[in-house]
Amino acid sequence: MGGRMKHRSLKSLLVVATLGVLLTGCMEWEYGEEEKFNETGRGLFVINEGNFQYGNATLSYYDPDARKTENELFYRANAMKLGDVAQSMLIRDGIGWVVVNNSHVVFAIDVRTFKEVGRITGFTSPRYIHFVTDEKAYVTQIWDNRIFIVNPKRYEITGYIECPDMEMESGSTEQMVQLGRYVYVNCWSYQNRILKIDTETDRVVDELRVGIQPTSLVMDKNHKLWTVTDGGYEGSPYGHEAPSLYRIDAETFTVEKQYRFAFGDSPSEVQLDGNGEKLYWINGGIWEMDVDADNVPGRPFLPYNGTIYYGLTVCPYTGDVYVADAIDYVQPGKVYRYSKEGEKLDEFYVGIIPGSFCWK
Repeated sequence: MGGRMKHRSLKSLLVVATLGVLLTGCMEWEYGEEEKFNETGRGLFVINEGNFQYGNATLSYYDPDARKTENELFYRANAMKLGDVAQSMLIRDGIGWVVVNNSHVVFAIDVRTFKEVGRITGFTSPRYIHFVTDEKAYVTQIWDNRIFIVNPKRYEITGYIECPDMEMESGSTEQMVQLGRYVYVNCWSYQNRILKIDTETDRVVDELRVGIQPTSLVMDKNHKLWTVTDGGYEGSPYGHEAPSLYRIDAETFTVEKQYRFAFGDSPSEVQLDGNGEKLYWINGGIWEMDVDADNVPGRPFLPYNGTIYYGLTVCPYTGDVYVADAIDYVQPGKVYRYSKEGEKLDEFYVGIIPGSFCWK
C-alpha cells in the first residue's frame, strides 16, 4: 500500500484506506493549457497532498505581502497534473524539488515560473529529499528499508543506503537534518529510532532509540535535535504508549530531555522559527516553547478550534505562524496565518489536504 499516510492522525489513515478501496487503478495524467507565471519575490508554497489514488495532489502559492493565493500551480504552469499524494518540497538554488509519494517521482520546478525542468523516477514511495552536495541528495522512503541516493544534476538514482534492522515492507525513513558530515533521520512507521548517516561513506553509523514512532525532526540554534513521538495506537502490533517530545544533543547523539504527554494526545509537526530559538508543534491546538525552556508551557499558543490542524510552518523572515486545516479531508483545505503574538492576520483556501509548506 502506498501513499502519504500522514502520521499525525490515525483518523486520516482510515480515510486513506477507504479511498484506496474505492479505486482500483492508478491515476491518469490529464493535460490542459499552459499559463505563464513570474513570481520573483518571497512567498510560501503549500503542498496539498490530495486523496490517496485520486491523483488530485496540487501545489499552491501564497504571496504574504499582497495576500494573494494561486492554486493548482503545477497543473496551470505545466498543463499536467502533479500526481498522487504530494508529500514535501525543498528549494535549492532557485529549483523546487516536489516529492510526490504515490506517483514515485520527485519533480524539479523553476520557483519563478513553476515549470518543470526535470524529474527523478523509480522510487518506492518517496517522502523527503535532502541535499548533501549539488550532485548528491538523499530521498527517504516508506515501505522500504533503503534511503535512495540521487544525482540531482542528472536526475537519476545512483545508489542506496541500507537501514539496519528494518523490514522492507514496514521500512520507514522520514525527515533529515545535517550537522557537519552527518545526516540525522527519524524512522516513523512502526519504528522508534533516529539514524545517523556518514555522508562521506553513505552508511548508517549509529542509531538512537526514542519512543514509538517519531514523526518529525528539526535542529535548533544550539545543534539540538527535536523530535516528537506519536506513541502508536491502541491495538498496534508495534505497541502503544504515551507520546513524548525529545531534545537530543546532535554531537553526543544522546537524549538530553524527554517531555511526556498524556495518553490520547496526538503531538506532531515539530517546527522552528527562523532563528532556531522557538519550537512549535501541533497537539490539538498549536504550542510554542523556547528551545532553552525547562518545561512545556501550560497553555497553547493557539487553542484547539474543533477542526483538523494538519500542517504547520513559521515564516523565517517575520515569525508569522501558518496552520493548515484539512477540514474533512475531502473539500479544499484552508491555511490560517497568525502573527508571532497570536493575532490572526489572514486565511485562504488551498487544495485538498494541505500537509506541508516550503518557503521561497
